Amino acid sequence: MPELPEVETVRRGLQPVMEGFLIAKAEARRKDLRFPFQKDFIARLEGQTVTGLGRRAKYLMADLGSGDVLLMHLGMSGSFRVVADEGSTSPGQFHHPRGDDRAHDHVVFHMSSGASVVFNDPRRFGYMKIIARHALEQEPLLKGLGPEPLGNEFDATMLARACADKKTSLKAALLDQRVVAGLGNIYVCEALYRSKLSPRRSAATLAKKNEPTDHARRLVGAIHGVLNQAIKAGGSSLRDHRQTSGELGYFQHSFQVYDREGEPCQTARCGGIVKRFTQNGRSTFWCPKCQK
Repeated sequence: MPELPEVETVRRGLQPVMEGFLIAKAEARRKDLRFPFQKDFIARLEGQTVTGLGRRAKYLMADLGSGDVLLMHLGMSGSFRVVADEGSTSPGQFHHPRGDDRAHDHVVFHMSSGASVVFNDPRRFGYMKIIARHALEQEPLLKGLGPEPLGNEFDATMLARACADKKTSLKAALLDQRVVAGLGNIYVCEALYRSKLSPRRSAATLAKKNEPTDHARRLVGAIHGVLNQAIKAGGSSLRDHRQTSGELGYFQHSFQVYDREGEPCQTARCGGIVKRFTQNGRSTFWCPKCQK
């Protein structure tokens, strides 16, 4: 599942050809993705200007001139590509050819910028929904999401207070979208390693008398660092993630612990070996010697 850096990378790739431009024509080439399209899906898109293209957690959000918002989720295998003219794309250094089967091109936005934005999703776990801006706070898909980890309000104090009374592990707390939005398994493993905190540690240890401990401060700094580095690298390409140009993200080459089971710990003079265990149904990678 694409995490925050992958979705943010896609947003930045779409922004130059969508933001400020009109959706001249929209196509939904099937009746549904993960969920059925709304009956008025096309009618509410065509002729509307995309006034802003944002992101909330793992969602892309296109503000429309009508006051509606187009909510988009990539799912497991969804990707966007930008076609500047018939048959042309903009591959880059990390480009890998996409599949030639266009049967999975399910949604197309023909923009007044001259570009077509194509959503391809072989597994059809992605989805799109149009929501009135004034109804966003009550939207079930968004309601209850925690703060953005790169937002100004997310700091050690906020994280400590969110975890103070939790009886779960630290890793489980960080994966809880109500605690912090957009983090997934890869970046939680990496942030915990960088902050030298065990994924098995109690989440409540981030707070003492409802105030942040040094653990919380280190962890927030690590979360900021790993997310910013991953966004700069275009995200991580493990299976399906591609940028809108077709380029692969390359942050996977910077993993320090994720997917490195059996390798030496990269911390100087540690001497530990990266281990993997299953935690809440997900693979956790860590160094038992230096993560406490």
